[in-house]
Amino acid sequence: MNEPLWVHVVDDEAAVRDSLRWLLESVGLHVRTHAEGEAFLAAYRPGETGCVLLDIRMPGLSGIEVLERMQQMDGEVPVIVFTGHADVPLAVRAMRLGAFDFIEKPYSDSLLLERVQRALGQRRRRRERELAVQKTREAFERLSPRERQVLAHVLEGHSNKRIAEALCLSVKTIEVHRASLMQKMDARSLAELVRRVVEAGLQP
Repeated sequence: MNEPLWVHVVDDEAAVRDSLRWLLESVGLHVRTHAEGEAFLAAYRPGETGCVLLDIRMPGLSGIEVLERMQQMDGEVPVIVFTGHADVPLAVRAMRLGAFDFIEKPYSDSLLLERVQRALGQRRRRRERELAVQKTREAFERLSPRERQVLAHVLEGHSNKRIAEALCLSVKTIEVHRASLMQKMDARSLAELVRRVVEAGLQP
């Protein structure tokens, strides 16, 4: 089952929060609204799949300060900041702090939804990559010591015959170990095996 896509709306204006909730829920998204940066930071769970809509100018913690704290909590979540016409320097600063995008007020519903979907798409793809890496690392832990030796040679581009000679085993035994590690790593080809090992940062 896919994780729900949560959009956090952080804005001190109740009318803005209500209108954004209605708009985002109308396209099937789950929404949490927060009247201030402190309340949002207290409620946010790092690693949650979704994105954040953040007003750059708020009483209490400003949007910039919220961004700075989020970088310490979860530097991966896409954040879209709302800015006014005179806030370009703040928008630049927000982007340098890792904001995904900024939207200048006033904005259209279609523009906001398009930016939110882009942000959610990025977050979803990143989460899928994280889960794939985790799966690869778990599979690697299930390899036997001999299979890890064979994998190290495979990554060096060695043939089964050369691996057999290096490990003082028969070619048939190497073929069995190679087939087993491919199955455990859920790799259908050598290219897929190499890509997964590299992406997971594994060192056999």
